Amino acid sequence: MQTPYLLLLLFGCLTGITTVLFGFGGGFVTVPLVYGLWNTTAHPGTDAMHVAVATSTAVMAVNSAFATLTQWRQGRLRREYIWPMAAFVLLGAVAGSLAATRISDTALRVLFAAYLLATIADSLLRKGFLSTPRAQGPRPLGRPARTLGGVGIGSVAACLGVGGSVMTVPLLRRRGLPMAEATAMANPLSLPVAVVGTTVYTLAAPTLHAQTGRLGYIDLLACAALLAGSLPTIALARRATARVPDRAHSIAYVTLLVIVTLVMVV
Repeated sequence: MQTPYLLLLLFGCLTGITTVLFGFGGGFVTVPLVYGLWNTTAHPGTDAMHVAVATSTAVMAVNSAFATLTQWRQGRLRREYIWPMAAFVLLGAVAGSLAATRISDTALRVLFAAYLLATIADSLLRKGFLSTPRAQGPRPLGRPARTLGGVGIGSVAACLGVGGSVMTVPLLRRRGLPMAEATAMANPLSLPVAVVGTTVYTLAAPTLHAQTGRLGYIDLLACAALLAGSLPTIALARRATARVPDRAHSIAYVTLLVIVTLVMVV
């Protein structure tokens, strides 16, 4: 069992990079990885997707908090795009996490892949993501986006264990923010989802508490290995976003989503 956890440590470094560059908090990397390892080496057919989503939310809670603190110290966060939207994201996250515990493992995996495909199509087909008009500055979020949009983002993100960055980044991008700022804002907006999701998944599977290394649906050993790789990487890569050209940054964002989708489908 040492080899899978060494692999998780190495991929933890990748989650650190995606947290800094894309605001993912690790969800799109950790869900397919933990799902594959749990399903093939640990307990085949035993709530693999639920364990993957739960472990992902736990990793995101720590990664997003650390990245938020780092970006706040660097002055990259803008309060008007975070609050009060974060409060509505929190409300949606409660509903989404509870819903996920009642969905079958297969249905959860299908929804995860469908969500990725819809996001990729939206980013490629709609204007405003791959590039933003130079003459037009950032625009404030409207009330529907802050309230109903926040609830929707929290619900979907918590249900699928993805943190919400794939909805918040395109939303902020289309309001005229550069990718570096949009991805920076994704971390504090993902934090409520991760905290609520971790709490719900910890309490949702009492039968797993007796298993060594488990807390509810969360695989503690996998979580620790991922964080051991991600946290140092976040500290080292925190200045990288400012050096990436805006268009290359947005293209890399969509490319990573395509790769994760292929991994989940295969």
